[in-house]
Amino acid sequence: MFFVAFAPLVREYAFPRLVAKALKGDKAYKVMVLEAQNATLFGAPEGEGKAKATIIQTVRPNPDEGSGQTVVWDMNLAMVDSEGKVVTQIPERYAFDAVSQTPKNCCGEHIDNKPVAHTGIQYKWPFFTEKRGYNYYDAQAHTASTINYVRTENFNGLPVYLFEQTVPWTKVPVPSSLPGGLTPETVEAAGMERWYTTVRKFWVEPVTGAPVYAEEQHKEEMRTPNPDDPANPAKLVVFDGNVKMKAEWSNKLIEDAKEQKAQMLLLHDKLPLAFVVIGIVLFLASLLLEFLGRRKREREAAGGAGPAAVPADGDGGPGGGDAAAAAPAESAAAPVPVGALSAASRSAETTVLPRVPAVSSVAEVAAEAPAPSSNGKTPATAYPERPQTPPPAV
Repeated sequence: MFFVAFAPLVREYAFPRLVAKALKGDKAYKVMVLEAQNATLFGAPEGEGKAKATIIQTVRPNPDEGSGQTVVWDMNLAMVDSEGKVVTQIPERYAFDAVSQTPKNCCGEHIDNKPVAHTGIQYKWPFFTEKRGYNYYDAQAHTASTINYVRTENFNGLPVYLFEQTVPWTKVPVPSSLPGGLTPETVEAAGMERWYTTVRKFWVEPVTGAPVYAEEQHKEEMRTPNPDDPANPAKLVVFDGNVKMKAEWSNKLIEDAKEQKAQMLLLHDKLPLAFVVIGIVLFLASLLLEFLGRRKREREAAGGAGPAAVPADGDGGPGGGDAAAAAPAESAAAPVPVGALSAASRSAETTVLPRVPAVSSVAEVAAEAPAPSSNGKTPATAYPERPQTPPPAV
């Protein structure tokens, strides 16, 4: 039964610790590269609606900050224009539970070096993702809202869940660096506000909870409030584009997800099930061996005992003496054939011949003998009838 008892320990004890170790290790380091073609990027040389923008998202584990099942990731989101210039950059630290992905709100969490408390999952879904909505944290708006399950798809040979989230136009903090050389100080001096909206989609491998592809319709504006017409503030488009993950980076994520999925299923499902099966088989085998051993012992005990001893006349056994006393009477009632008597008389152990009267000479024997009949034979009535069964030995 050891294997049966060990099975739940693998899933409930070993599994969380092993996945926490994996999420803190070098293999958890990820780079996701997305690209927007024909976008509007403030300050880009191509002009409005013609710019190319590349978004680079990096995830780097920080094992020194996390402990136990708490995982800490240091992340960075950077936008680069067509000339390779970084136009905006937002660093972030995110702490979460290794298995449930629940935010831990510890370990110096921040966005753009400002303390925050994450209130939803981010960049990764829980292991064994369910077909339901999750609270997803938006690093731009610093708030969480539901990201909904849409459908199941087959993405490059891998079954995935599609999730979608819409963030309506929301006033958001101004990052430390912005396109076109804008800074928080210049934005504040001009009395402008940063507004943002997006529709994001993630294709998630459900066993590992890892996104393997992403798209985002992203828009940012700097708005100057208009006291005369609050509904129509002055607007400066900072970015407007449809951002999609590049195929080569998505393919790498798919390969990683397939490898991790096989390991996860082995550790979470197949190995515990194998332990249960092995435990049941060994238990049944022990019962079978016990049964066969018991049968063998019973046969040996039965073979070692000889046939039951027959009690002597008048001695031992219930009713022994009565049976011996009744034997002559039963014999007299049932005549024994002469052949049987002759055979019995030849056995010295069981037959005792009748005693013959002592005679002194041959003459006396002849005198005692009856005369033969006319046919030369001694008459049958010449001697009294012999007992059919010899009397018991004295």
